[in-house]
Formats: sequence, structure tokens, C-alpha cells
Amino acid sequence: MGPEESMRIQSNLASTIAMAFDECPSAEADKDYIAASVARTDRWLLRSMAELERLNGLPETLNKKQLLFGINQGAIFSDIRIAHAKKLSELALPGYAIGGLAVGETHAEMYHILEETIPHLPADKPVYLMGVGTPANILEAIERGVDFFDCVYPSRNGRHGHLYTHAGKINLYNARYETDEAPIEEGCGCPACRRYSRAYIRHLLKAGEMLGMRLCVLHNLYFYNLMIKEAGEAIGEGSFAAYKRDFLRRTSAE
Repeated sequence: MGPEESMRIQSNLASTIAMAFDECPSAEADKDYIAASVARTDRWLLRSMAELERLNGLPETLNKKQLLFGINQGAIFSDIRIAHAKKLSELALPGYAIGGLAVGETHAEMYHILEETIPHLPADKPVYLMGVGTPANILEAIERGVDFFDCVYPSRNGRHGHLYTHAGKINLYNARYETDEAPIEEGCGCPACRRYSRAYIRHLLKAGEMLGMRLCVLHNLYFYNLMIKEAGEAIGEGSFAAYKRDFLRRTSAE
């Protein structure tokens, strides 16, 4: 697959946003490799832009207003990240993604790269952090200017019985929940908490019933969506720093 094939696939999917074709190098790659990789990503971006423009001009294209986001790369090298962000900004794209993080570097390194990179992206365009993350990762990234995210954490953890609550993460496979008639979290409005107990969902998980995994995923997605809603409200009220501090204190979030 190359940029053109990737754009054609995404055009056929008719998504609102298409992502430019890029390389996501290892966080442990040396600086020379990272520099060459970013140059390759830049070449692929120009080809992605040209192909999507062509596709959006065809009468049979399903979504002729599909938006293309460029992806900032550079591993944990601030100078490469910043130079790439400046170069991407010159292209006046509809939005910008930050890729190549949460691939082996520490959380502190990830936050540092966000702090260094985001100020060099257009302030009036959305910033998307790819493949991140835990509740703490998300709140820390929001504070540094990220607008939206994608991550497997809520669904993957849910399938393994690991559930997020405002009192911390719990593991329903633990024997202590075998006869626990409480919901996953008191006061939660998700479908799982409104109708089922921890004990019953644990039974489903232990029995290998798919419903157990589905209920756990539903709860975690509800938890994440509620957190983002609350974060947005806190930003509007000018109290995000306090919200983040209180959330992390209450949840001991990862």
C-alpha cells in the first residue's frame, strides 16, 4: 500500500476525516532514521493531498468534502518535531494529528513532546493525538492543547474485566466481586450499571459469555465520554486545572 491506495480506501469509506499516509517509526530509532522517516512522511503527505483532491473531484465519490489531516512525526526529538510542525502548518490543512507517541517512550517524554510541538501548529485548527490513551494521558494532553483522541484502552481493558470508576480502576475477575450486588459504579448512568451487578457481570466473564465483555466495554466508553464532557465544561468555566487535579486525585488514574 502507498499514499494513493490509502486515500482511495479512505475515500470509499466516506469518513469525515482522512489521515495522510505516514510512517510511524519506533521510539527507539536513532535520530538519522527518524529524520529520514519524517522526510518520507512529508513526501507521502503531498501525494496524499494530490490523490484526495483528485478523488474529491470525481462524480462517483461518496464524500466530496472529506478532510485530510497531516500527521506530525519525529519520535522524541523536539527539534525534528518542531521543524515538522512548522512545515505542516504551511500547508494550511483542515487539521493536524500528532503520531508516533505512546509507542514505548515514557509518559513524561510524551507530555514534553506535546508541550514542544503543539505551539507550532495552527491555533485555529483541531489537533488530534493518535493512539492515546489512559484517562490521565487524555487530561494531560487536553491541558497541552489536544482536541481529540482515539485509543483501544476502554474497549480492550473492558474485554478483560478492567473497569474505570471515579474511585479507581477495578478488575471484575477478582474473587471479591463474586457476590457483590452493587453496580460497577454507584450513580453511573451507563446501561451496565443501570441493570446489572458486579457479581452478575463477573459471572458472565467467567463463563465466557460475550455479553459480559460488551457490558464492560459499554461502561468504560460511558466513563470516557463523561470525562470528556466534564473536561469540556470545566474548560468553558475556566476551571480545567482544578478539574484535572481533582479527577486524578479521586481516581488515582493511570
